[in-house]
Amino acid sequence: MGQYFILAALVFGINLLPAFAPPTWVILVFYKLNSNLNSISIIVIGVLAAASGRYCLALGVRSIRHRLNPQYTKNLELVRNRLDRGKKGYALYFLFFVISPLPSAQVFEAAALMNAPLVPITGAFMIGRSISYSISVFGASTLKQHAMGTVLLDSIKSPWGIALQLICISVLYLLLKVDWSKRFPR
Repeated sequence: MGQYFILAALVFGINLLPAFAPPTWVILVFYKLNSNLNSISIIVIGVLAAASGRYCLALGVRSIRHRLNPQYTKNLELVRNRLDRGKKGYALYFLFFVISPLPSAQVFEAAALMNAPLVPITGAFMIGRSISYSISVFGASTLKQHAMGTVLLDSIKSPWGIALQLICISVLYLLLKVDWSKRFPR
């Protein structure tokens, strides 16, 4: 029972981080290779803890939304209203959260800043992560146990990984700076 709690706490904790956290799949694969927990338990705990962590991260970001420049808030509401219109907007939400290769921390932060509905977004995130975590955990048997430390460190220190995090943070910043009222037709 202790291993389950540690896994849940670890996954929840890294999903609370706004940037530069190791990918959850790496932690799950590490657990698969270094514990006697069964794969289904690892996947279920991973999905629930990751979704809970991202949801709490979004709530934390949303709680500071009122401190933003009012023009930023207005711009973000225009984006949200555009996405909320019709089936295309919901399809974009779903695709963005289910199959997006972008780090989910910044996606949840953007959703929180736009005041987007977090429950359906978290549900879409859970569907996507159920698929990707299943592939990772069930595929873990093909990895050599001694390579996991390297994979974990490389995922944190990789120049590409760091660059992607910085790009996503920059895009989040630019999302605030764009005057969306000029970009969207009335």
